[in-house]
Amino acid sequence: MRSRVAEDRRPRGLLDTSVVIDLEHVAVDHLPVEVAVSAITMAELAAGPHAGTDADERARRQDRLQRAEAAFDAVPFDDDAARAYGRVHAAVARAGRKARRARAVDLLVAATACAAGLPLYTRNPDDFRALAGLVDVIAV
Repeated sequence: MRSRVAEDRRPRGLLDTSVVIDLEHVAVDHLPVEVAVSAITMAELAAGPHAGTDADERARRQDRLQRAEAAFDAVPFDDDAARAYGRVHAAVARAGRKARRARAVDLLVAATACAAGLPLYTRNPDDFRALAGLVDVIAV
């Protein structure tokens, strides 16, 4: 017999960068059974050590990147994700929100989830609220 927690968990989902960064603080029962990350998230993590303000912070970010690289095979941003980005961008525009450059990376991650048919797990659900019907956004 499966446990109640296992029954409530989705079989698979895409983790937003915010979740990967805070992964050690997220309860496992709040995540899908099988987790995936976008190649876009891996790119954000790869930029992290270069943006650190001091040696300790850069080392923490490098450690996080190496752990993520060892743990995840990234879901590629492919032709399907590129087409999904158009739908994601249009949904944001219809909602009256600007798809400014700072949000563009979040929307690329959302497009990856949309194309793969995966729910998106995030620590920042408000960043994705205009995407109802395109992406199932799950706050953790």
